[in-house]
Amino acid sequence: MRHQELLTQLRHDLHCHPELSGREEKTAAHIKAFFRKHCPADEVISKIGGYGLTFRYSYPQPGPTVMIRCELDALPIEEPNDFRYQSINEGVSHKCGHDGHMTILAALALRLRETPPARGSVILFFQSAEETGQGAAAALQDARFTALAPDYVFALHNIPGAPLHEVLLTPTTFSPAVQSFSVQLSGKEAHAAEPQNGRNPAVAISRIVAALAPLNVPDPNREDFCVLTPVHLTLGQKAYGISPGEGELHYTIRCWTNTGLDRLKARICQEISRISTAENLRRTINWFEYFPATVNTSRARAIVQSAAMESGKNVTERAHGFTFGEDFGWLAGRYPSVMFGLGAGEDCPALHHAEYDFPDALIATGTSVFSEIIRRILKKN
Repeated sequence: MRHQELLTQLRHDLHCHPELSGREEKTAAHIKAFFRKHCPADEVISKIGGYGLTFRYSYPQPGPTVMIRCELDALPIEEPNDFRYQSINEGVSHKCGHDGHMTILAALALRLRETPPARGSVILFFQSAEETGQGAAAALQDARFTALAPDYVFALHNIPGAPLHEVLLTPTTFSPAVQSFSVQLSGKEAHAAEPQNGRNPAVAISRIVAALAPLNVPDPNREDFCVLTPVHLTLGQKAYGISPGEGELHYTIRCWTNTGLDRLKARICQEISRISTAENLRRTINWFEYFPATVNTSRARAIVQSAAMESGKNVTERAHGFTFGEDFGWLAGRYPSVMFGLGAGEDCPALHHAEYDFPDALIATGTSVFSEIIRRILKKN
């Protein structure tokens, strides 16, 4: 691949300087500087939905607009890897491969400059705050973004555990609807020797966990698939003379469909209300970090399938979607869209694992598939 050294260095620079969701100011500036120097666009829009960026390349003849999206943000994970481009930001690292996804779009921009289509336009969207489910939703609130009016939007995600370079397609749903919640339970403190004089939320928390457990349907092959994962719990303090009066429980939940998630949320609220009332506790439920289901458009999916095969890639048809959340669902709910997987190697550590690192070999693979997608859509009639 042309520019391999330049692109590998870009990926390593991005990996070395990760930033958390909504704080990607320096990452966006780095990308903007790279494009200004190596692949200037016809139009650049900054600060979309936070620090998001779009680069538009327009061509002589009228035609469709194709958008390709990647992500700017990293994760709050300390990096133990000791390679030379190790993260220099304590407690933050690119453990989802967004550094590689960004580099693929940079490589695509270089290719578009060298072999431009004859018609239409291509927009490269570097999105902020994917990991929190906020970036795409915020972009859709920006009139500058919606005015771009893409006819198609495409994205990929690298998939550790799948053979390197393999393109992974899902039947319809790429990823489920996901949301997190917390429940704050308030009672009354008392002396630990006289807990009957207070209202300790410990029993209510244990009852809530027990009541929610049977709602799990962990088989992804089932249409009613849903997973409820307790992720955090606080109760009282390390003061052994006190029976606590406050407790807090956090969960992340997921279902294949948005309506399925709504039904599950209603059931959760019912159980929490029933138990907290029985235990004479005040309750506050907060919902946050919502990722709508990513549902691929059949026509756009067919384009990806044929483009991948034309690019010489093995294509695997999965029986079901991936179970992680992905805020690309906001875009897929607005525009004809497809997100597909790209195998990162069977021995590659899992996403969000501390030892994960994006395989540089995938830069050329992702670029070739996206290039063929664009060629097919923007070729002359």
